[in-house]
Amino acid sequence: MGRFIIPAEGLASAPEVPQPNIFPIEWRVETPKLAEIYERARREGYDPLTLPWDGFNPNAFSRDERVAIMYWFALLSNFDASGPPVFAKAMIHAFETHEEDPVRKCFFSITRDEVNHEETCGRVITRMVPGGPLEWEPRTELEQVAYNNIRWLYHNGGRYWRGYSNALGRYPLAVLFTSFMMGEVASSTLFHGMSRAARHPLFREAFRRIGLDEARHLQICIAMLEKDWPGLTDEYRAFVTRQLRAGFVFLSMILWEPPGQFWELPDYFLPNHRELIRTAREAGLGVLTVDEQADNWRLAIARVRRLVERWRIEFPAIPELDIAGVDVGEISADDIIPVF
Repeated sequence: MGRFIIPAEGLASAPEVPQPNIFPIEWRVETPKLAEIYERARREGYDPLTLPWDGFNPNAFSRDERVAIMYWFALLSNFDASGPPVFAKAMIHAFETHEEDPVRKCFFSITRDEVNHEETCGRVITRMVPGGPLEWEPRTELEQVAYNNIRWLYHNGGRYWRGYSNALGRYPLAVLFTSFMMGEVASSTLFHGMSRAARHPLFREAFRRIGLDEARHLQICIAMLEKDWPGLTDEYRAFVTRQLRAGFVFLSMILWEPPGQFWELPDYFLPNHRELIRTAREAGLGVLTVDEQADNWRLAIARVRRLVERWRIEFPAIPELDIAGVDVGEISADDIIPVF
């Protein structure tokens, strides 16, 4: 008598699993470099609780300075607090479409990093202004314009989230995350610059750790793109060109200043934004000047341009920085699917 109730030759085949689906589970590795970066992410990840909070006294800042610093972190949270759901969705999508195991794990590592960034934003915001960014009562003129700007900021962030959610699954991941590369190149250097310029140990260390994460995210992005870009169709190449422009338009809110496209903002937003950022900079936050941020963008764009042109992808014009390229026309809410 055999060990099993039904002999092997009598076994029925299980039905195929309808796709997309996370099953069948598999651990295929096609890009060892991505697996190596994931291992680095496990070693390098930081715990926001280990930042030097003990030496951080909000009362060492004036009320205006606290509000201005809170405002800048609310600005950052428009991107970093959206990071966890953005990459969690991407990770689930990577499982459903059976991307290789290192791709799934790298998206998991970015999700974890973005949770740390989001937590750092939240801790600074709520210590500087209890109830911030919106559950507090503004009294002074500076507080009122900060509150109003934040509401406009989150209005536009909500538009971005809808666009991203609708786009996931319509395009290959390597195409969808092109604009992510634009942001990571610029932000990795921006945060290191802020770390050097910040006067408080908490801000210096927070920006240093976030900068390290962003540099690693850039390596993930480049490894993914170089794996998939050789097979891009001309249609997808044109879409990548447009996404590079969309990434600049969307991410300039935190990496520079918002261009005229996409952003639905009242005329007074930018002058008030500049005054709040100036107050935060003078308080020692380490925010770079507008000119320094523009130079940072130019450097990042030059690096990205060299990379994409290797794969016969045209680079878009960035007239705000006097950078020549392909005119892709207006960027609308439907075009904004970058991630950060």
